[in-house]
Amino acid sequence: MKTGIIGLPQVGKTSLFKILTKAHIEDRGYSNPREAHLGVAKVPDDRLDKLAVQAKTRKTVYASVEYADLAAIGEEALKETAFLTSLRNVDAIIHVLRAFENDTIPHVGPIDPLRDIGNVEIDLIVSDLAQIEKRIERVQKDMKKAKTPDTEKELALLMRCKEQTEAEKPLREMELTAEEKKLVRGFMFLSQKPILYVLNISESTTLGADVEAAVAKYGLTEIAARPNSGATAICGKVEAELAEMEDAEAAEFLEGYGLTESGLRRLIRKSFELLGLATFFTVGEVECRAWTIPANCRAQEAAGAIHSDLEKHFIRAETIHWDTLLAAGSEAVARSQGTLRLEGKDYLVKDGDVLNIRHSG
Repeated sequence: MKTGIIGLPQVGKTSLFKILTKAHIEDRGYSNPREAHLGVAKVPDDRLDKLAVQAKTRKTVYASVEYADLAAIGEEALKETAFLTSLRNVDAIIHVLRAFENDTIPHVGPIDPLRDIGNVEIDLIVSDLAQIEKRIERVQKDMKKAKTPDTEKELALLMRCKEQTEAEKPLREMELTAEEKKLVRGFMFLSQKPILYVLNISESTTLGADVEAAVAKYGLTEIAARPNSGATAICGKVEAELAEMEDAEAAEFLEGYGLTESGLRRLIRKSFELLGLATFFTVGEVECRAWTIPANCRAQEAAGAIHSDLEKHFIRAETIHWDTLLAAGSEAVARSQGTLRLEGKDYLVKDGDVLNIRHSG
């Protein structure tokens, strides 16, 4: 899964990308909107850390998320083919919004995240509408030669999408059947992608309370509650300092601001929720690893995340939730207690399950 990071100029999106991916990028603007930075971020997971300590494992492998930092968004950027291609190829969007005050960093107009959301959203919708109208024209032309049930379904869906965008509503808020979702996915519409709004707020002595109150303060509560949307807040300045610290120092630093976790952990967790992802673990002395799967994934499909042969030759999955295993102290004890159970191929894997796949291969 790839998540694209967008935002207006000088909002802190590239700084966020660098912190997330630990990428070393020069602090410079993009020479043109064709350029994009790519990076991978490890997903911090306390559950995996605890399981690794218990198993005395030699290697811990975290789940990862791929991020793409795109150039500053705007009407002109969305006319660039390469920029559009980069944005269309992501699975979800993080829209970074300026909510910090700094007279030395210019911003277009007063600080107003809600206005910025509206302006960018309209740009995405207009781009989609132009694509929809072109596709409708082509489908109608093809239907004059030969009309099929598939082209009729496509045209009907495109007309609904046209109506939605003409009403200046993003496509992510449309109600679609499973078949329609599969069809519309091929168009890679921009306003159809799940979106997480990230407020970049000012540093303060009450940062913990400010982070909790930010979404409501800037009027994002209603927008965040819409389908396939979410919102959170971070302080980019503080996160940059945290990224340079050891764990013990970082914990003390966070406590001083009244924070219980870093903004990056919260951001990654919300990204997972927005994308409908879950994590399961494999645990052993050699390696403890986190695996990313779609939420409500069947056990046999989850086995395929490890290796396609495991999915093909799947028999059963030894299953236990991570906290139950931790409480037991070991798999052997959990087995004797009856909490380590066997599940079949149709078992819906829960976030935090520990799996051991039995197979015939």
